Amino acid sequence: MKFTINKKSLKEGLDTVSHATAWVTTTPILENILIKVNFSSILLVSNNLEMAIEYIITEGIKIDTEGSFSVPSRLFLSYINLIEEDEIEIELMAHESLQIKTNSGKTKIKGKNAEDFPLIPKIKEEINMHINGGILKKSIEKTLFSSAEGNIRPTLAGIFVQIKDDDAIFASTDSFRLSEYKSKLPKKTENSFSQILPSKTAFEVKSIIKDDDEINIVSGENQIGFFFWNVKVYSRLLNGKFPDYHGFFPNTFTTKAEINKYDLIQALKKINLISRENNYSIKMSFSAEDGIFLETSETQIGEGEVKLKWNIDGENNIIGINSTYFLEVLGVIDTTHISISFENPLAPVLITPLDEGKKEKGTFRHIIMPLKI
Repeated sequence: MKFTINKKSLKEGLDTVSHATAWVTTTPILENILIKVNFSSILLVSNNLEMAIEYIITEGIKIDTEGSFSVPSRLFLSYINLIEEDEIEIELMAHESLQIKTNSGKTKIKGKNAEDFPLIPKIKEEINMHINGGILKKSIEKTLFSSAEGNIRPTLAGIFVQIKDDDAIFASTDSFRLSEYKSKLPKKTENSFSQILPSKTAFEVKSIIKDDDEINIVSGENQIGFFFWNVKVYSRLLNGKFPDYHGFFPNTFTTKAEINKYDLIQALKKINLISRENNYSIKMSFSAEDGIFLETSETQIGEGEVKLKWNIDGENNIIGINSTYFLEVLGVIDTTHISISFENPLAPVLITPLDEGKKEKGTFRHIIMPLKI
């Protein structure tokens, strides 16, 4: 195996496939990247057994001999980043080592035979559809933050994705909060899709795709593939049933506030400095006369309070809430103003963006479960 490649082309490929490389594992081969060279292209592959990525390079290459080999991802990428020349010659040498050669020098990196690298299972195609990269990316951004961590409830460690006709619905919950983002597709899909995408996969897909990409989604037998341009991302899906969450969103309220998001963010950041000693538990008082009052009980480092003068409709009320959860949802809302509403101090707190024209193309809603005061 011997080829010459443009550094930029190689680096873009390595940056992409490194998203599915296992950094710390008891199976060292999973820390590697597979390089497969044929007469017209170079294929880079990573596989951590939960997710795999293929990246095809067809430009900026000159193939001398075909072959395949795997090398440690982190070491290989780190060395390529240090190369200043535009052209790199790579050759498979004896004793399982890859030689990287430029005008200024050469280095050998030991690796493993391609036969040892895990194969990517073929997807038995049951569903095949297309979705715009911008819609997919934004849908993940709006919901990923409220998915659960850990393995206590595996079905919550992901994003529930439902695509039917021209609707794309993404939802996530960790039992303490719940997000839903609905958007309209440019045209109806022939298939319908309803599965749970692992949070780690969703994060990496969001990091790789661009807004103008057209994503081909292929799924079957608990597997999913995202195909676009010269990239293929494969992942397993989460087994199990996502909770029927629709009834958790309240339809009525007794207290409602409309407030500038940035004012609230600043207030929450101030109160967070103290509330972190109390697991970010704060009290929010809503008063038609005085506006919104944020306070935290006394902790070892102090206590704090912040007042915000904004319009309150309905009854005066007090709720306990996690201030970090509040900050995280405000971080994914695009509009300047938001609505906060709830029925009583023990009911879910509904947070939605206020319609300001073209900033929000989809429909987003979020609830946070209150804390006992």
